[in-house]
Amino acid sequence: MISDIRVEGLQRISAGSVFAAMPINVGDRLDQFAVRDAIRSLFRTGNFDDIQIQLEGTVLVVLVQERPSISEIKIEGNKAIETKALLEGLKKAGLAEGQVFKRSTLEGMRMELARQYVSQGRYDASIDTDVSAQPRNRVAINIDIDEGSTAAIKHIGIIGNSVYDDKLLLDEFELKSTGWFSWISGNDKYAREKLRGDLEKLNSYYLDRGYIQFNVDSTQVSITPERDAVYISTNVSEGEKYTVGKVDLSGDIVLSEEELRPFVLVQPGQTFSQALVTNTEDLLTKRLGNEGYNFAKVSGIPDVDEETKTVDIKLFVDPGKRTYVRRISFRGNNRTADEVLRREMRQMESAPASSAQIELSRIRLERLGFFKEAKIQTDEVPGTDDMIDLQYSVEEQPSGSIGASIGFSQDSGILLGANLQQNNFLGTGKQVGIGVNKSNYLTNIRFSYVNPYFTEDGVSRGFSVFYRKADLEEINVASYTTDTIGASLSFGYPIKETQQLGFAFTLSNTEIQAGIGAVQEIIASPRTIKGVGSYYTSEFNTTTGLYNNPEVLQPFDAMANSGLLADGVAPGFLDLYGDDYNNLTTTLSWTQSTLNRGQLATRGASQSVAFEISVPGSDLEYWKLTYNGQIFFPLTQSLTLRLRTELGYGGGYGDLEHLPFYENFFGGGFGSVRGFKSNTLGPRSTPANLYRLGVATTGLVGDANDTDCGGDADSNGICDSSGRVIGTARTRAGEFSYVVDPNTGKIIVDPDYNDDDPFGGDVLVEVGAELLFPLPFIKDQRSLRTAFFIDGGNVFSTNCGASQLNCSNVDFNELRYSVGFGLTWISGFGPLTFSVAKALNAGDRDRTEFFQFSLGRGF
Repeated sequence: MISDIRVEGLQRISAGSVFAAMPINVGDRLDQFAVRDAIRSLFRTGNFDDIQIQLEGTVLVVLVQERPSISEIKIEGNKAIETKALLEGLKKAGLAEGQVFKRSTLEGMRMELARQYVSQGRYDASIDTDVSAQPRNRVAINIDIDEGSTAAIKHIGIIGNSVYDDKLLLDEFELKSTGWFSWISGNDKYAREKLRGDLEKLNSYYLDRGYIQFNVDSTQVSITPERDAVYISTNVSEGEKYTVGKVDLSGDIVLSEEELRPFVLVQPGQTFSQALVTNTEDLLTKRLGNEGYNFAKVSGIPDVDEETKTVDIKLFVDPGKRTYVRRISFRGNNRTADEVLRREMRQMESAPASSAQIELSRIRLERLGFFKEAKIQTDEVPGTDDMIDLQYSVEEQPSGSIGASIGFSQDSGILLGANLQQNNFLGTGKQVGIGVNKSNYLTNIRFSYVNPYFTEDGVSRGFSVFYRKADLEEINVASYTTDTIGASLSFGYPIKETQQLGFAFTLSNTEIQAGIGAVQEIIASPRTIKGVGSYYTSEFNTTTGLYNNPEVLQPFDAMANSGLLADGVAPGFLDLYGDDYNNLTTTLSWTQSTLNRGQLATRGASQSVAFEISVPGSDLEYWKLTYNGQIFFPLTQSLTLRLRTELGYGGGYGDLEHLPFYENFFGGGFGSVRGFKSNTLGPRSTPANLYRLGVATTGLVGDANDTDCGGDADSNGICDSSGRVIGTARTRAGEFSYVVDPNTGKIIVDPDYNDDDPFGGDVLVEVGAELLFPLPFIKDQRSLRTAFFIDGGNVFSTNCGASQLNCSNVDFNELRYSVGFGLTWISGFGPLTFSVAKALNAGDRDRTEFFQFSLGRGF
């Protein structure tokens, strides 16, 4: 009988762990079977390399040799497989820092790692391991990897195919034989997983085209002795082409067949397609899930008729039991009130559990922008088999910001701003914003408030007050400044899950300041100038060649073009309607969006229509109609086609014949037709016709018969080219007048104001196509967009002035086009966008720009 048990040789492991693992206790009788069982139990723990049991009298002595613990694991030389992934694999196998070292496990991992490299086509890869002892019974493991080089595919062949040739089938493969661009794409590097995937694609290709008995008989992969080249051969049997016979629904069809039939894509007489059968199974499963049958299963069972070469398909429906939602709860919303989340729910409590409504509710939570992500957990209610509880887990993120911004835009110059924005004010889901922004052309101050659930039905209400001052000459538009202050009230009415009607009312005061040399369409010229000092005007007599009544004195002010218009000059907009307007406008809009992202979307479509009209009685009565649309078409897994358009049309009514010039549409630059300078497309203005001013000159006097030019008392005579006197000048200090050409007798027009600036128009037409593609070597493409694009568009006018240049009514032959490459990156410094574009059909007066960019930074 054992009186005591003593354990010797322990260093890290406690004696209690040994006693717990041994089937022998004090007081037990000892025999060879008990000793054998004790040794086996201790070895089974994996903590010991050697175990001996001895008996000293009635004391049982257990001598152990502990296995060392792992103090460090170093991996060097790996590139194809990341170190993190290797360490994770070692940990799962039982090799990690702090664990007991097992050499057999290390050897097994070395062999498995070698097989992984072989599956990647790295046949010359080698893995060396070194285990070095350290104090306190520890070891350090060093794994040195030589990945070698990937064997290149020299040839891929398909044997047994007659319906489709090798080229057509190999186009479906991801693996390719070595070509000109293989060094970039790497598609000639053999990998077992890629080959397996390509064979699946080959099988699907035939099954989707009616060859239901197609089979890949065998595949041979041959390696050259140097292990640097691979040859692949695949043997196939195509079989015969089959068509679809009967298509029946069977099983427990809980819905009427009329409700399910629209979701059956495969139809009698079609060429058999496994893809259509699979899609039909998915659609029917989702349809049943929408009715609460969340565990429904639909299986398409084919019945092949060899004689008629047809396939009858039986869609077997197993709906399972209908489930209901007992309770919906939320977790993780520490700052956001439950009410804000609950009003986004489309799945109701006590209603059948609709998989579509459950998922839509999750998506709506993520669209709020308050949470990084939202997850769903479904729990069965104990004691029932037809009820579930839903728990939405959210991870909150900052939904507001306070800070400053600095940036640069090629169009607007330096951008400065300070903003306070809280989209989830005090956890209520309401939006409050205050902003002050300044650039070369724009000063903008605003305060806004939006309640997205002004009513329980989801009607939103918002208001804002704003002040905006814009110098349009700074962004390539005619010389004038708008100074606007106003307030707006808006409502949004959801009419469908993805559609909304909007109503907005804006009261504003706008003051227009015409710049020096403002164009004719804004304020007409030439005109007399009045103010400080004086000048003389004369009427030139074409019969006598003299100026009549030279002593008519007029006031003069060099700071204002506010004198009388010359005869026959048509008045400009400010001449007719003044320069200060109080307007009340209302806007009706409709928006629809199925985009998959708020920024840099890659799927779905969006469109919006807005009609803005000033209320009768406003100082200016006008209207504008705009349409914006875009749609994404996935071409392949990595390529997407984006089509876009923007259309606009406006006009005046009542006393106003045309759209106010400061409401005109403009084209060119980012968001329009890249490759053309911003806002420069379309109609040009008529340059100002300003007289050149001189100092200390007076009216002109003279005599048609006086041929003494400068020889008489009138020493200040003005002569024509023949030497005949046509007038004299009398100087008076502090006086100004126009400068006269002595050869023609006409007042000289100042040449500094002869630019025909872009003026915009009342019709906008823009279209564009972009081929979106991912950049190679960049894993996360979510914040990056690259595209080849074709842009087209122009601005037209239905009321071109007689002297306007580059102006025409709508003419699609006058659309401007450009092609190029663009990139947008949502970086840590803010959004950065640039493009390089070539204008294809620029007109003589169009301004092109090959490189365009915009950069913003927040801090």
